[in-house]
Amino acid sequence: MNRRDFLGLSVGTAVLPFGPAAWAATAEGGPKRLIVIFLRGAVDGLNVVVPYAEETYYEIRPTIAIGRPGADQGALPLDGRFGLHPALAGLLPLWNDRKLAFVHAAGSPNATRSHFDAQLFIENGTPGDSTTRDGWMNRLLAALPEPHGPTAGVSVGPTLPQILRGSLPVANLPLGLGAARPTPLDRPEISRAFDRLYAGDNALSKAYREGREARAELLDDLASEMRRADNGAPLPNGFPLEAARLARLIRRDRNIRLAFASLGGWDTHVNQGKGTGQLANHLRPLGDGVAALAKGLGPDWDDTVVVVISEFGRTVHENGNGGTDHGHGNVIWVLGGSVRGGRVYGDWPSLAKAQLYQGRDLAVTTDYRTVFAAILERHLGLADRQLANIFPDLPSARSNLAELLAA
Repeated sequence: MNRRDFLGLSVGTAVLPFGPAAWAATAEGGPKRLIVIFLRGAVDGLNVVVPYAEETYYEIRPTIAIGRPGADQGALPLDGRFGLHPALAGLLPLWNDRKLAFVHAAGSPNATRSHFDAQLFIENGTPGDSTTRDGWMNRLLAALPEPHGPTAGVSVGPTLPQILRGSLPVANLPLGLGAARPTPLDRPEISRAFDRLYAGDNALSKAYREGREARAELLDDLASEMRRADNGAPLPNGFPLEAARLARLIRRDRNIRLAFASLGGWDTHVNQGKGTGQLANHLRPLGDGVAALAKGLGPDWDDTVVVVISEFGRTVHENGNGGTDHGHGNVIWVLGGSVRGGRVYGDWPSLAKAQLYQGRDLAVTTDYRTVFAAILERHLGLADRQLANIFPDLPSARSNLAELLAA
């Protein structure tokens, strides 16, 4: 199927978020944004979007299968085949409003079961090729129309991820308690010395000045929020609160076009649980955080697409420790104001033994790059030649993903 049928320097110890911004608001609305949330550790997609209509699912997961709809801690029905993990109840309003969709049996075509390699391949956009030095979201920044500013791409976290590494610098923003903590570069005598050192017109000096500009811009936004907190007390940890803060930051800074965040803790080899337990305890704040992000974006939600992805899925059969091991196929979440949600997309291969990848995993029938390419084309307006630079070996074959994003 044709893709068009698819539719959505650190200096010393100082974190210096800098890099290009993107285009101005269009006549149709605000600036188009893409937010990617990476679940590191390989989340169990079969217990996120549950194939409750398949008896095989219950036969091969006797202790960790999510119950059928209507059962205690059972799946929340999405359609006649799939249900949502009960810990993700906070997402149901988005599903019912048709602003949330899932692409099942999706992932990387590469067969590795190494977290390190699989995450690299998702982030560099060239599965199987570890020599690609930059990340596909950095290449995406290069494809966005100018003018460029210092906060076009924002990474939420302590270090810059591979997906945003490349020739174009980006903003690296540690939210949470350390976000606005002063750095050595904030001391006047040190900042003046660095300002004199990097006063030239060379690339490094320009990058330094962009970084200073971006940090000042972002800290001003954060300080404005902190002033509203009760007596200036720090906010508690947790993704829902951080997601809401990110949403407010995005709404205030019209330069931000791309954002990336990652969450760990999804490698559930032991005591995974079903409707409750380890996995549920991770899914609940994730779902609530995504919902808070959607709400916090306000009118900007209509011009934003959020994608939740993991490096690979987990085995179809549960293991002897009440958990699951490294697998292959998984589920991708796609949310946003222009998403035609309320549907589970993709070519579902079933859990029949003959259909399992290497006899043990959910097969990948939709390449993750196909999902992103369609969003970049339909939502961000990229042409085929630009997509070829971002995903050099983009498959020509398309899965059945028609109408995921509105025109």
